[in-house]
Amino acid sequence: MQTLVAGDKAPLFSLQNQADQTVSLADLKGKKVLVYFYPKAMTPGCTTQACGLRDSKAQWDEKNLVVLGISPDAVKRLTKFVERDELNFDLLSDEDHQVADAFGVWGLKKFMGKEYDGIHRISFLIDEQGNIEHVFNKFKTKEHHQVVMDYLASK
Repeated sequence: MQTLVAGDKAPLFSLQNQADQTVSLADLKGKKVLVYFYPKAMTPGCTTQACGLRDSKAQWDEKNLVVLGISPDAVKRLTKFVERDELNFDLLSDEDHQVADAFGVWGLKKFMGKEYDGIHRISFLIDEQGNIEHVFNKFKTKEHHQVVMDYLASK
Protein backbone atom coordinates (compact mmCIF):
# COMPACT_ATOMS: atom_id res chain seq x y z
CA MET A 1 0.00 0.00 0.00
CA GLN A 2 1.63 3.24 -1.18
CA THR A 3 -0.41 6.10 0.32
CA LEU A 4 -0.17 9.49 -1.36
CA VAL A 5 1.60 12.23 0.60
CA ALA A 6 1.48 16.01 0.86
CA GLY A 7 2.71 17.60 -2.36
CA ASP A 8 1.38 14.82 -4.61
CA LYS A 9 -1.16 15.66 -7.28
CA ALA A 10 -4.56 14.32 -6.22
CA PRO A 11 -5.85 11.69 -8.65
CA LEU A 12 -8.85 12.95 -10.59
CA PHE A 13 -11.99 10.88 -10.11
CA SER A 14 -15.69 10.81 -10.85
CA LEU A 15 -17.97 8.70 -8.66
CA GLN A 16 -21.70 8.37 -8.00
CA ASN A 17 -23.03 10.02 -4.86
CA GLN A 18 -25.94 8.99 -2.62
CA ALA A 19 -28.40 10.55 -5.09
CA ASP A 20 -26.80 8.58 -7.97
CA GLN A 21 -25.35 11.80 -9.43
CA THR A 22 -21.78 12.03 -10.69
CA VAL A 23 -19.38 14.03 -8.53
CA SER A 24 -16.01 14.87 -10.10
CA LEU A 25 -12.98 16.21 -8.28
CA ALA A 26 -12.14 18.31 -11.36
CA ASP A 27 -15.40 20.25 -10.89
CA LEU A 28 -14.24 21.35 -7.43
CA LYS A 29 -11.06 23.12 -8.55
CA GLY A 30 -10.77 26.44 -6.72
CA LYS A 31 -12.09 24.95 -3.46
CA LYS A 32 -10.40 23.00 -0.71
CA VAL A 33 -11.66 19.42 -0.63
CA LEU A 34 -11.50 16.99 2.27
CA VAL A 35 -11.62 13.49 0.80
CA TYR A 36 -12.09 11.04 3.62
CA PHE A 37 -12.05 7.30 3.12
CA TYR A 38 -14.07 5.15 5.51
CA PRO A 39 -14.67 1.38 5.59
CA LYS A 40 -18.46 0.93 5.75
CA ALA A 41 -21.55 3.11 5.92
CA MET A 42 -23.77 2.94 9.00
CA THR A 43 -21.24 1.21 11.25
CA PRO A 44 -20.59 2.82 14.66
CA GLY A 45 -17.16 4.35 13.94
CA CYS A 46 -18.09 5.56 10.49
CA THR A 47 -21.31 7.10 11.83
CA THR A 48 -19.43 8.93 14.59
CA GLN A 49 -16.93 10.28 12.06
CA ALA A 50 -19.63 11.37 9.58
CA CYS A 51 -21.75 13.07 12.24
CA GLY A 52 -18.75 15.08 13.48
CA LEU A 53 -18.16 16.31 9.93
CA ARG A 54 -21.89 17.01 9.49
CA ASP A 55 -22.04 19.09 12.66
CA SER A 56 -19.06 21.20 11.49
CA LYS A 57 -20.63 22.26 8.17
CA ALA A 58 -20.64 25.99 9.02
CA GLN A 59 -16.88 25.92 9.68
CA TRP A 60 -16.22 24.04 6.42
CA ASP A 61 -18.26 26.62 4.52
CA GLU A 62 -16.25 29.45 6.10
CA LYS A 63 -13.06 27.79 4.86
CA ASN A 64 -14.49 27.21 1.32
CA LEU A 65 -14.05 23.49 1.96
CA VAL A 66 -16.08 20.65 0.46
CA VAL A 67 -16.31 17.32 2.30
CA LEU A 68 -16.49 14.07 0.30
CA GLY A 69 -16.72 10.68 1.98
CA ILE A 70 -15.66 7.64 -0.07
CA SER A 71 -16.33 3.97 0.72
CA PRO A 72 -16.82 0.73 -1.20
CA ASP A 73 -20.55 0.81 -0.36
CA ALA A 74 -23.23 0.72 -3.06
CA VAL A 75 -25.16 3.93 -3.81
CA LYS A 76 -28.29 2.46 -2.20
CA ARG A 77 -26.53 1.99 1.15
CA LEU A 78 -25.09 5.52 0.97
CA THR A 79 -28.61 6.89 0.41
CA LYS A 80 -29.80 5.17 3.61
CA PHE A 81 -26.78 6.48 5.56
CA VAL A 82 -27.34 10.09 4.44
CA GLU A 83 -31.06 9.92 5.21
CA ARG A 84 -30.69 8.14 8.56
CA ASP A 85 -28.07 10.54 9.91
CA GLU A 86 -29.13 13.67 7.99
CA LEU A 87 -25.68 14.06 6.48
CA ASN A 88 -25.09 17.35 4.65
CA PHE A 89 -22.25 16.37 2.33
CA ASP A 90 -21.75 13.86 -0.47
CA LEU A 91 -20.88 10.24 0.10
CA LEU A 92 -19.37 8.55 -2.95
CA SER A 93 -19.52 4.91 -4.00
CA ASP A 94 -16.19 3.30 -4.92
CA GLU A 95 -17.36 -0.32 -5.17
CA ASP A 96 -14.42 -1.45 -7.30
CA HIS A 97 -12.06 0.54 -5.02
CA GLN A 98 -10.24 2.13 -7.98
CA VAL A 99 -10.17 5.55 -6.31
CA ALA A 100 -9.06 4.01 -3.01
CA ASP A 101 -6.27 2.26 -4.93
CA ALA A 102 -5.26 5.53 -6.62
CA PHE A 103 -4.95 7.28 -3.24
CA GLY A 104 -3.15 4.26 -1.76
CA VAL A 105 -5.69 3.53 0.98
CA TRP A 106 -6.81 0.05 -0.14
CA GLY A 107 -4.75 -2.72 1.37
CA LEU A 108 -4.29 -5.46 3.89
CA LYS A 109 -6.11 -5.03 7.20
CA LYS A 110 -6.32 -7.15 10.35
CA PHE A 111 -9.35 -7.46 12.57
CA MET A 112 -9.90 -10.01 15.34
CA GLY A 113 -7.14 -12.23 14.01
CA LYS A 114 -8.37 -12.22 10.40
CA GLU A 115 -6.62 -10.60 7.46
CA TYR A 116 -8.49 -9.09 4.54
CA ASP A 117 -8.25 -6.29 1.97
CA GLY A 118 -10.16 -3.11 2.69
CA ILE A 119 -10.10 0.66 3.00
CA HIS A 120 -7.85 2.27 5.56
CA ARG A 121 -9.41 5.26 7.37
CA ILE A 122 -7.27 8.06 5.94
CA SER A 123 -8.26 11.59 4.87
CA PHE A 124 -6.67 13.92 2.34
CA LEU A 125 -6.95 17.70 2.29
CA ILE A 126 -6.71 18.78 -1.34
CA ASP A 127 -5.87 22.41 -2.05
CA GLU A 128 -7.53 24.73 -4.55
CA GLN A 129 -5.08 23.65 -7.31
CA GLY A 130 -5.73 19.93 -6.88
CA ASN A 131 -2.64 19.04 -4.86
CA ILE A 132 -2.62 17.10 -1.62
CA GLU A 133 -1.96 19.66 1.09
CA HIS A 134 -2.14 17.37 4.12
CA VAL A 135 -2.80 13.73 5.00
CA PHE A 136 -4.70 12.84 8.17
CA ASN A 137 -3.96 9.27 9.19
CA LYS A 138 -3.77 9.33 12.98
CA PHE A 139 -7.06 10.23 14.64
CA LYS A 140 -9.99 8.74 16.52
CA THR A 141 -13.29 8.82 14.62
CA LYS A 142 -14.92 11.10 17.19
CA GLU A 143 -12.04 13.61 16.87
CA HIS A 144 -11.58 13.55 13.09
CA HIS A 145 -13.48 16.78 12.41
CA GLN A 146 -11.55 18.58 15.18
CA VAL A 147 -8.18 17.34 13.91
CA VAL A 148 -9.00 18.77 10.46
CA MET A 149 -10.32 22.00 12.00
CA ASP A 150 -7.16 22.41 14.12
CA TYR A 151 -4.99 21.92 11.04
CA LEU A 152 -6.97 24.55 9.07
CA ALA A 153 -6.77 26.99 12.00
CA SER A 154 -2.98 26.62 12.09
CA LYS A 155 -2.65 27.80 8.46
